[in-house]
Amino acid sequence: MSEQHSVDDANQWRMETPGADGWPRSAHPGAANKYLMVSADTHTNEPADLWAKRIEPEYKDRIPHQRVDENGDRWAVVEGYRPIKIRIAAMEGQDKERNSVGDTIEGRARDHKRDGIDAEIIFPNKGLAMWATKDSVFAMAMCRVWNDWAWEFFGPSNDTMSPMACLGTGDIPGSIAEINRVAKMGFRGLTLPCKPIFGGHDVDDPNYNLPMYDPMWAVIEETGLPITFHVSTGRDPRAAKGMGGAVINYVSHSLTPTIEPMANLCASGVLERFPKIRFALIEAGVGWVPWALEAMDEAYRKHHFWVRPKLQGLPSDYFKEHGAASFQEDPAGLALVEKFGLENNFMWANDYPHHEGTWPHSAPAIERTMSDISDDTRAKLLGLNANKMFNFKLPEAPNKA
Repeated sequence: MSEQHSVDDANQWRMETPGADGWPRSAHPGAANKYLMVSADTHTNEPADLWAKRIEPEYKDRIPHQRVDENGDRWAVVEGYRPIKIRIAAMEGQDKERNSVGDTIEGRARDHKRDGIDAEIIFPNKGLAMWATKDSVFAMAMCRVWNDWAWEFFGPSNDTMSPMACLGTGDIPGSIAEINRVAKMGFRGLTLPCKPIFGGHDVDDPNYNLPMYDPMWAVIEETGLPITFHVSTGRDPRAAKGMGGAVINYVSHSLTPTIEPMANLCASGVLERFPKIRFALIEAGVGWVPWALEAMDEAYRKHHFWVRPKLQGLPSDYFKEHGAASFQEDPAGLALVEKFGLENNFMWANDYPHHEGTWPHSAPAIERTMSDISDDTRAKLLGLNANKMFNFKLPEAPNKA
């Protein structure tokens, strides 16, 4: 059991709240009138030797690993990334606590109760490196390892702790076989990399807008499983180094690439051919979504002489009908959610246990950012939208007898 830390000075701001006067419901864990709160994005803490123990023998020397150089420095070696020097940041208090939770079912349950979370959608942590290779068959092999472990670990708790099954979509036949397999296992959804072939863009690479993916979409539609695209997949998010690199990488190279799969689906006719598909963009925030929808529509109208295919609606119509996006704290997106009619498309998450998330102080964060939207919208964002998309069937008032 991990030690629960007090709120240290560096995290004191997380406790700041204007309160919730006038709110008919509450985000606080013990409140009788608590909102249903489904975190649309959390992360597990996989065993460090997961792939070393389970991957096929021909891949054992290619899996992500660490090496020590002649100077005693440790490096993370991942096939598709430049080597990353491992620096141990001095963490105290709740920053340290966030680094040491998430690896047991019992611990997660306690942590979620502490934060008011009723259910969670779970993504890889170490496993986000599974897609960092141009060898899509290798990526799919790593995904199968993660899927097997995730279902063994979380399957018995899938009513509230639901991992997404991972696909290496550059390998289309392998992905189709895996979709059928994980659907039978009972997974609640799928997660795909933001682009199928890892690395920089190549116009000749497969991508989700192309008809070559229709057989995969057909199988996904048949299973009824929603699909997700998580940040930092598809290409290396660590593109900048030096001054400001942490901020540059986070904003420019981790978050914004989720625009691409959204545009691929909404502008290509995929969602006309496969109208039952539902998709979500995970952890990229939502403030950019209204702009991106307007930009897609502008391109469709003003560049009509280039646009193929001609759609039955505008690209934004397909996002509103089929799409979603998750956020943690996003005042800009919340200021626009009702103005642009996106109440049914945004989903809140606490990103447990990552530092960019709101755990274990989600209630103050919600009160800081959600006071200017209606209670109905707040309820949809906090849990009702995710409850519907991922088919949880949880009660709207979870603390009521």
